[in-house]
Amino acid sequence: MTIGFVPETSTAGSPRVSRSVEPAEWAGSGVPMLASPRDVIKDLHARHLPTPSTAVVAVYDPDGRIRASASFTGRDGVLDGWERRNSLLSHLRRVIPHDLRLRHPVRVAVLMVCRDGGPDWTAEDGAWMWGLRDACTLHGLRCGSYVTLTDDGWNVIGESRAGRTPNAGSVTGRRTDPPARAPLPSGSPLAGRQAAAR
Repeated sequence: MTIGFVPETSTAGSPRVSRSVEPAEWAGSGVPMLASPRDVIKDLHARHLPTPSTAVVAVYDPDGRIRASASFTGRDGVLDGWERRNSLLSHLRRVIPHDLRLRHPVRVAVLMVCRDGGPDWTAEDGAWMWGLRDACTLHGLRCGSYVTLTDDGWNVIGESRAGRTPNAGSVTGRRTDPPARAPLPSGSPLAGRQAAAR
């Protein structure tokens, strides 16, 4: 008996192309919205002081408290989500245990990528988004928001929410304010309480 490989066809090569997510698909995938995106982004920026080519992945408990976060440099020009997924998964495994034992994901992972260029979605963003979604599935987390940080400010992709500060050129000192509590799904009773407390 001969064991070989299936010849590559146009459909066999398509998964590589599909390892990307566009904003419309992302918006319709049920990603929980950040209750206060600017507070979350300011907190992550103050913790990690990202510069262009830096990614920050953070995991939040159901009450909105940050549980763990990590920042790392991502290689520019990567258009395949597979590589982004592997990088994210590697850092998630270092900072927080997986939740695969849970029947349904409880904690939420949010990704902020500081990069050059304009605030609009790019093919590289699509690869990051695919990587975040797949890494969350493999680590037992709920996939949260994807945020870009450019010279123009921050942009929550797929949510039409943006702001000018912080941005890719911001310089921030050591944090003195308490940790942010924010990425609760919209409609959550805790999200209403949190908004009332501000």
